[in-house]
Amino acid sequence: MLLAGLLFSALLYLPALFRFGNYTVETFYRWWTIHLWVEGVWEMIQGGFLAFLLIRLSGADREVMEKWLYVIVGLVFMAGILGTAHHYYWIGVPQYWLPIGGIFSALEPVALVGMAIYAYAAMRRSGAAHPNGLAIHWTVGSAVFTLFGAGLLGLAHTWPAVNKWTHGTLITAMHGHAAFFGAYAMIVLAMISYTLPYLTRNRSEKGSTLGYAAFWLMIGGMFGMTLSFATAGLGQVYLERIMGLGYLDAQLKIQVHFLMLIATSTIFSAGVMIFIWDFFRTPPKLADEENAADAPLVKHA
Repeated sequence: MLLAGLLFSALLYLPALFRFGNYTVETFYRWWTIHLWVEGVWEMIQGGFLAFLLIRLSGADREVMEKWLYVIVGLVFMAGILGTAHHYYWIGVPQYWLPIGGIFSALEPVALVGMAIYAYAAMRRSGAAHPNGLAIHWTVGSAVFTLFGAGLLGLAHTWPAVNKWTHGTLITAMHGHAAFFGAYAMIVLAMISYTLPYLTRNRSEKGSTLGYAAFWLMIGGMFGMTLSFATAGLGQVYLERIMGLGYLDAQLKIQVHFLMLIATSTIFSAGVMIFIWDFFRTPPKLADEENAADAPLVKHA
């Protein structure tokens, strides 16, 4: 699954390189790269990481996890490929793309709900007994935050009747930040947190106070940033699309939300810096040390 995801991530870069004389046609193919990277290929990579971590952290049966993985990836591709149409609403393509985009965009969260249930059920079965609690936090958090950011917030503004008002506003930034953090960043941080005790010296597998502080600061900061973008975006939609104010005039009216954005992004940045410090605070294990630790003891006469 991981290899297929990596292969398709390279192949799907090609449509963005096409050049056409018509802007609509060029944009049509550009979204193959942007959308199918995010809601197609990366879900394969995230699903592979998630399955690996859940098998390791929960002790779940590999065959069961693989079946869940195939179901989730199948749902992603069923809805995600035609769900690309929600990017076609206002670029000049025929109107039949509107119902296609609306219907299949509404189905996209189904796969993400499955992913969250999949993670929760695996951890509940094991009782979260694995000592690496920090990796468990990042793993389950990735599934839940992906459902929140990519699934629910994406659904909130991809229906055509809603998107005609929210398209190109800070509502898009609301969805994008939460989705990227849940689906991309958190699963990578989960993998780092799982492998770090094996790759560094003098590091407890249970995680550190710094590691947990970084987790909660980043979660809290990103949630606050998402709310800041949401409230600013709603104000922007009302002022620009309904009241008819110009872009810069509307920006002046919603400045208070940007102050909240600065405050919450500072919290998030503090979490990032703590995670980086926690990452580098213990030295790596060298190959010679690992070999010496694994070598059998030799008795001398």
